[in-house]
Amino acid sequence: MNIHSFSEMPSETLARFIETTDGISKPWLLVLLRLRKLQERREDIPEDEYLAELADLHQDLMNVGEWWIGIEDEVF
Repeated sequence: MNIHSFSEMPSETLARFIETTDGISKPWLLVLLRLRKLQERREDIPEDEYLAELADLHQDLMNVGEWWIGIEDEVF
């Protein structure tokens, strides 16, 4: 499965995938789930709220850093 496949899944499906594959230990998947949920709410929230939440997600992704270096085969 590639990243494009994840980004097209409904958030409920992505959440089940994360649960069944022990993805809770993969921070990038949790950020992706939050992003997907935000995308699903985009039409229902004001643009400034959407942009603020998107900026928060971006910062969280940047905070993940390069935690995966040296264990790529285990986490991806």
